[in-house]
Amino acid sequence: MSSEAREWVWEHSSSRGAARLVLLSIADRVADDQCISWASLSSLAKRTRASVSTVREAVERLLLAGELEQLDDLVGPQRSTVYRLPLAAEAVAQALREQREEEGDTAVSNEPAAPARLRLSALRRYGIRPREVPESPARVRKPAVPETGRSRRKPARRRTGHRHSDVPATGTQNPSEPDLNRRYSSGGAAVLSAAEWQVDPATHTWVRQQGHLDRLGEHGLRAADAKWRAHRADHAPRPAEAWAADWRSWIAREHAPSRPNLYAVPGKNAVAPGGMTRAEAHTAALLAALNEPTGTEQ
Repeated sequence: MSSEAREWVWEHSSSRGAARLVLLSIADRVADDQCISWASLSSLAKRTRASVSTVREAVERLLLAGELEQLDDLVGPQRSTVYRLPLAAEAVAQALREQREEEGDTAVSNEPAAPARLRLSALRRYGIRPREVPESPARVRKPAVPETGRSRRKPARRRTGHRHSDVPATGTQNPSEPDLNRRYSSGGAAVLSAAEWQVDPATHTWVRQQGHLDRLGEHGLRAADAKWRAHRADHAPRPAEAWAADWRSWIAREHAPSRPNLYAVPGKNAVAPGGMTRAEAHTAALLAALNEPTGTEQ
């Protein structure tokens, strides 16, 4: 049944990028028409060539989308996590009912639309079994897991911390490739093209504080902004913070309209009278001092 589950992922899943690869890897281990599978985070990371944190985020997205369920009361081989693809299971069950109807089975119409109970006995042959609850002196040992199992659609909220950003959970695996989904980046921040990015208030403040507004003037600043957008038009979308940093670097290197020197800011590399730079003027003064008579010449 793994082929039917994979086919459903290819044809009907709305997942993208790393989440899609994770779902395909889980579907590849589907045991039967119940669409039950098992996998550990490390094995999924190895198969998808992504980091464990990226796989964890992808699983959370799939759980929130309802395309994956985590069966906490079951455990797989080597104590791996047990998952279920509920939408794929419904599709497989519907296909089986249609096949039986074509074969003339009249009892199919009285059956529920999807299997209501998990057949744990059929899963034991694949190493999937109820999770054992350790006995505690303060509590009575709980009975075995019921036949239906207990699923978890939504994950528990995790603490905010550093997250892996090399591979977006719903984008491309290779960070050098453009992100096809331009709504969200790997960290959840919006990604924009250069044309969509607008100068934010913090960048406006930076321009004034660094003296670039006085150096370039309003007209020169607008011209520099237009030139930057023309040069960045073909670049891949980036987060707003990345565009802001790139824009600031461009403005800092931009020509002042009335000054031929690229880096002619007050107090630095000023042009001396006569067209000489400050370094050239210092050199000329030094040579003149060496040629002055001292009264000790023979």
